[in-house]
Amino acid sequence: MKRFKDKTVVVTGAGSGIGRATAIRFAREGASVVLVGRTADTLRETAKEFPQDHSWIHTDNYLTVVCDISVQSQVKEMMQAAVDTFGKIDVLVNNAGKAMQGKITDLSTEDWNTAININLNGNFYVSQAAMPYLIATKGNIVNVSSLSGMGGDWNMAAYNAAKAGVTNLTRTLALDHGPDGVRVNAVNPSVTKTNMTTAIQDNSEKTDKFIARSALGRLAAPEDIAAAITFLASEDAAMITGVNLPVDGGVSASNGQPHF
Repeated sequence: MKRFKDKTVVVTGAGSGIGRATAIRFAREGASVVLVGRTADTLRETAKEFPQDHSWIHTDNYLTVVCDISVQSQVKEMMQAAVDTFGKIDVLVNNAGKAMQGKITDLSTEDWNTAININLNGNFYVSQAAMPYLIATKGNIVNVSSLSGMGGDWNMAAYNAAKAGVTNLTRTLALDHGPDGVRVNAVNPSVTKTNMTTAIQDNSEKTDKFIARSALGRLAAPEDIAAAITFLASEDAAMITGVNLPVDGGVSASNGQPHF
């Protein structure tokens, strides 16, 4: 199915994990994809996974842009490069993020600012830069928030605060720009098998505890999240906006009591 034929999609954090899986999924569905990240090599590795069906995707149908989304001037340059190359933007996926562990008594001011700048301010910068183009195409935004933005975690004060900001920014952007024809939604994954969660994946005790909370009994794969993102970005979700969708295998269905 080529749901995104003739569409231009910008994916931040496209060099690994959820961002890589999402960029590949959009390419397979016919989109021209702008791969945004901090390392050129990882972006090129993502592009190597794109399909080589020349009727849909080829070297002219993607662009790699090295960009630190926490630097507003770089974001503006990235967005201009995307428009200069493809002429428009139909979908923005705000995926780039950084985990930051620590109680508030343990975090430095630098730690706090890093978490907010990358996870929240970067989302604001990219969304703001893209919005005029999305209004022109009646496009949409899918933010990658987290279950950590819908409820608290132990030992993750800065990350929780930043992702909670993304969760509510999603709702507000949907309200503000729905009259412009722009939909804004978010996916809220739980623990997903990416480089960001290696500390959990490498610790069998932590993994077992998490799986015990999951109705489906497993960690999510990046492709699971990518499938939800492409659904929300597609015309299949034309009447959905302002939603923060848990993609968590049923973790959030529980009230927190142990399974007896």
